[in-house]
Amino acid sequence: MMVVAAVIEQDGRFLVARRLRGTHLAGLWEFPGGKALEGESLEDALRREIQEELNARVTNLREIFQTAHAYPDRTIELHFFRGTLEAPPEPALGQELRWITRDEFASLPFPPADAELLFELAHFRL
Repeated sequence: MMVVAAVIEQDGRFLVARRLRGTHLAGLWEFPGGKALEGESLEDALRREIQEELNARVTNLREIFQTAHAYPDRTIELHFFRGTLEAPPEPALGQELRWITRDEFASLPFPPADAELLFELAHFRL
């Protein structure tokens, strides 16, 4: 399964969203994004997901990290992109949103697939 996520940084803070109840990895924090549909480019998938989740357009997409992770029930290939929001994000699905610093990555529970990226962002300023 191909998954895309947006690493959006503004004023030294990163936008993260809490996964909704009833979803895979519910309650964990993540960079906003979602599954790419069959035949959809990664960039188009991320633009669609950000519009659906945050009611905003994302521009200036640049892939910064890629990883794969096997969960007990699924394996994902995860592509992270830096991007810029054209409007303030709105929690269109009712999800909790936060702007956090690099130092706060360790204080929130993230999915295991995000661990390598979080380390890179915290130590190497991707």
